[in-house]
Amino acid sequence: MQQATDADGMLPLDIDPKLAWALGHRERFPVDINRAPREMLLRVPGLGTRAVAAIMQARRCHRLRLDDLSRLTRFISSLRPFIITADWRPTLLIDRLDLRARTTPPRQMELFG
Repeated sequence: MQQATDADGMLPLDIDPKLAWALGHRERFPVDINRAPREMLLRVPGLGTRAVAAIMQARRCHRLRLDDLSRLTRFISSLRPFIITADWRPTLLIDRLDLRARTTPPRQMELFG
């Protein structure tokens, strides 16, 4: 399992802080979108406050599927290792050693490097 922090207790600066935390706490994932409390949904990399609010509202009416979630957020490919829906379960994805590389977007080239 990767560490969430470096030797100084800081999150790595080269990836998103939520992703770094999630990679360091893999035992808390995947999260069931249809049952998890709001606070845990906010820890899922790729879900922001608007998407979580939409999820909380939508799941009152019906169980959410992967297609439903793709309409609520645009980061569905990066969400897959961290979530469970009515029709999706990330079999063995969360345990992959290359999960960081698979969920981190490619680095943008610097203009003045």
